[in-house]
Amino acid sequence: MTASNQTIKTFVFAPDSFKESMSAETACLAMQRGVEKVFPNANFIHVPMADGGEGTVDALAAARHGRKIMVEVAGPLPEQQVQTYLGLIDDGKTAVIEMANANGIHLITPSQRNPLLTTTLGTGQMIKAALDQGVSKIIIGIGGSVTNDAGAGMAQALGAQFLDENGHNVATGGGQLDQVKTIDISKLDPRLLSTEIIIACDVNNPLTGEQGASFVFGPQKGASPEMVSKLDHCLETFANLIQKQLDLDFKDVAGAGAAGGLGFGLMTFTGAMMRSGVDMMIEETLLEDYVAQADYVFTGEGGIDFQTKFGKTPYGVAKVAKHFGKPVFAFAGYVGKGIEELYPEGFSAIFGIMNKPCSLDEALENGAKNLERSCENVARILKLSDK
Repeated sequence: MTASNQTIKTFVFAPDSFKESMSAETACLAMQRGVEKVFPNANFIHVPMADGGEGTVDALAAARHGRKIMVEVAGPLPEQQVQTYLGLIDDGKTAVIEMANANGIHLITPSQRNPLLTTTLGTGQMIKAALDQGVSKIIIGIGGSVTNDAGAGMAQALGAQFLDENGHNVATGGGQLDQVKTIDISKLDPRLLSTEIIIACDVNNPLTGEQGASFVFGPQKGASPEMVSKLDHCLETFANLIQKQLDLDFKDVAGAGAAGGLGFGLMTFTGAMMRSGVDMMIEETLLEDYVAQADYVFTGEGGIDFQTKFGKTPYGVAKVAKHFGKPVFAFAGYVGKGIEELYPEGFSAIFGIMNKPCSLDEALENGAKNLERSCENVARILKLSDK
């Protein structure tokens, strides 16, 4: 093919964030810098992605040209206050929230982590702040929590009351849920009834049991084996009381155990619907429309291995690309075991971006530069087939 009749190529960049190294938006820019050295006249479409965890607000705000609203809410510990933000898209009709921005594990030191005490109160305050903006829809990503309270704190912030045997309010925190004897939702914020709430979730654990919130995620949040048993008992007691008094039973729904049971609490007290985080992002970012136009699709995140196929961003992007018969190239800070399982799912090739052995700090610092170089090298191979 001569230079005069070469077609202009279209590249779609749809990465997740590379954790602690670069945001999804920054990764898109690095990808473009690499590719445009080889295809300077190409069309570049940026679709920063997330799966409901870190970067969900930033990715959606960037992809949908939204804006951010600053709020001050309660942190993971009741006496703690944090400054954070929520996103507004769809001309202000839809709010995007990350629970981790208020009640995430990164907000307190390891020595402070105690899921008997940590609370989702701040997450409920973020939802209230979104309602105050007059939105009709809220998307809430629930990855990265340090809580195990079944969303009780969130519900309290929105007007629910949890009373003990003496009619007194039970303190926030997952370790107190077995003290609740009466649930009063008469003062729950009425705006919830007219607001669509979508939970963006990347895990499918139930609320209780060996695969539930406490046993699977409790230890990383600071729970000892004794605390894990206590927390699971509290969640079980709380869920049974809800079933008895409110006639609602979401305990065994996939994702109910996400974020220490916040998935369960959101379904119970706000009427939220559970969605795969990456599927929700694919829909909200209009990714399918962009991939349909693409010649090549680039995706990636911090690490890719056999677990990627369980709802991670690159897998979701690859599924879309496969549907449209488009080649998709994935990039990662590290490439782990089992990636051969990913190729039948739509991945054309998977690349690690590291160019030499180095410390973790150096790898994180040079992430964008390494991604740029790797994308340039792949583009040079693609250029050979363009002649």
